[in-house]
Parts: sequence; structure tokens; C-alpha cells
Amino acid sequence: MTTYKEIFGKYVKNYSSDPSSDAEGQIWYNTTSGTFKSEVLVADAWASGGNLGTARYYIAAAGTQTAGLGFGGQQPIPASGLLTEEYNGSTWSPGGNLGTARAGMAGAGTQTAGLGFAGYGPPGNGTRVLTEEYDGSAWSGGGNASQAANFLAGAGTQTAGLKFGGQVNGTTFATSTEEYDGSSWTAGGSLPAATYSLAGCGTQTAGLGFGGYRPSVGVPVIATTLEYDGSAWSGGGNLNTARAFFTGCGTQTAGLAFGGATPSVTGATEQYNGTSWATSPASMSTARASLGGAGTQTAGLGFGGQSPSTTAATEEFTGGALTIKTITTS
Repeated sequence: MTTYKEIFGKYVKNYSSDPSSDAEGQIWYNTTSGTFKSEVLVADAWASGGNLGTARYYIAAAGTQTAGLGFGGQQPIPASGLLTEEYNGSTWSPGGNLGTARAGMAGAGTQTAGLGFAGYGPPGNGTRVLTEEYDGSAWSGGGNASQAANFLAGAGTQTAGLKFGGQVNGTTFATSTEEYDGSSWTAGGSLPAATYSLAGCGTQTAGLGFGGYRPSVGVPVIATTLEYDGSAWSGGGNLNTARAFFTGCGTQTAGLAFGGATPSVTGATEQYNGTSWATSPASMSTARASLGGAGTQTAGLGFGGQSPSTTAATEEFTGGALTIKTITTS
């Protein structure tokens, strides 16, 4: 009879408790539980989460998959631009209202230290430069941005935020980048070209901006990726699916992009490794654009948006990872 050692070149190891890390496919015997176990690769997957309390699109986001924050947005209900909701990994509950109703804004930070900035609201109320900070229960005013914008991107934290791109008005688009220190915004390195409805993630000194509309190139959407080092932007690997009005999360070297318009709505998901994007075999169950997104590359959160009707649906992404499984005869 051929042995496991002869097939794989490894012996079955004995452990009193499961090891923290082993090679994919390696089998071991847990002497405490009396079971054979192995580490196997579990594929990427999207799963349904709890619906938003109020369906809306152009919604901003911050936080993680188990402590998410959704705020602002647009919906037939006039008050939806004020609403904040908090996610605990299964359900959404109301948070404190924004001080100024708006949609098409950007978000950063966490559920208990969130940052919301720019966006649009009723004409003449100055919303497109306003900044607000969230403490887990209420919003308070922060320093105004220098460049008015909506449909922009954001990244970072409440005390080290990053704002870039966006639409200034119907015919003007932004190349500006601004950095927030917890009280005021200062100019950073400009984007190489004006871009709006792009996605962003990462930190103030290691940011990632991708996709969107770039009016100067005369195409519906772009696949361009840019990396920020705290002072200047440089080119990264292109998205596999060019898109706009989508979202992203994660870091500059472990980013996640999902949803959007190509121009038709999509649920396509891509992962960035710091050099190139790879298309995940898992797509969102509800293809949508203008959604909110938070979390990490391996634990993402997507909610709201248009598909094309306004949706309250929430989905949770689990990235492929090595997982310990007990071997049975079934």
C-alpha cells in the first residue's frame, strides 16, 4: 500500500493542539481530540448580511465588517442624507445624525472615530467643503476642506485622512489631494489628471485610488490605479474591469474593489497585491453601483447602492484563506 509519505513527501505529524500555521494540504493528527486534520484553502465568497434600515445610494462608509458605519446618501426620503447607521456584523442600528444632510461624500476611519467630508446637499449650504467627525454616537464639525467636491474618494483615519479627486461642478473636476490632521486640511500631491467617482482605500501615507471617470480621456470609465506615498501619486496596476461609482477597502498592498458601473451595474470583485489586480471568482449577489464599502481585503462589507433600483442589501466578503478542517470518512 502506498503511504502518505510516499505520495506527498511528508509524514503525518502528531500535535496535542492544532498548529497556528502549516502547509496547505498537510495532514496532522490531533492527539487531544483524536482526529486527523488538515489546512485547506477556502475560496472567496460573498454572503448576505442584515439590510440597512433605510435603502439609499451615494452613501459614505467607514469601519470594518463587524463594526461598520454608513452615513449620508440619497433616497426619496428627504431625511436620508442625515442618517447614520452602525453595523455589528449581523444587523444595522441607528447612530447619530450628521449635522448637515448630504450625499456623494467620502468617509474614512472607524465606527467610533469616523470622518465624513465633502459631498452635495441643498444648493448654497456649503456642504461640499464640510467635514464632520463621529465619536460613536454623535457627529461634530471639523475643519473645512479647501476644494469643494462630490463623488470623490477618501482613505485613512479621523486624525490622518486623505481626500482626492471628485466633481467640483457639472463641468469642472478635481485633481487636488488634501490631507487631514484631525482639525484642518492641507494640500497634498495632485492627481496626474482630474478624476471623479473613483474608489479609494489605504492610509494617508500609503493610499490607493482606482477607477472612476476621467473626462480628459473621453471614455465612459477607466481602469487606472494610482498609489500615494504621502506626497505624490504614481501608477499602479490597472483594474481588470474598468468602472466608476464603486467602492473599495483594505490597504495599498492588500486592496479590495467591488461593485460599480461599467457603465452597466456589476458585482465583480478584484484584489490588489501592491502590483496588480486579480479578479476574484466571487461576485456580489446583488450587482450594484453607488454603494458603501468598508473592511479589509479578506473581510469586506458592501451595502446600499442602486441595482438599478435603490437597495438596502448588505453583503459580507470573505477572502480565500487557509482553514483548519477535520478529516472525516463522509
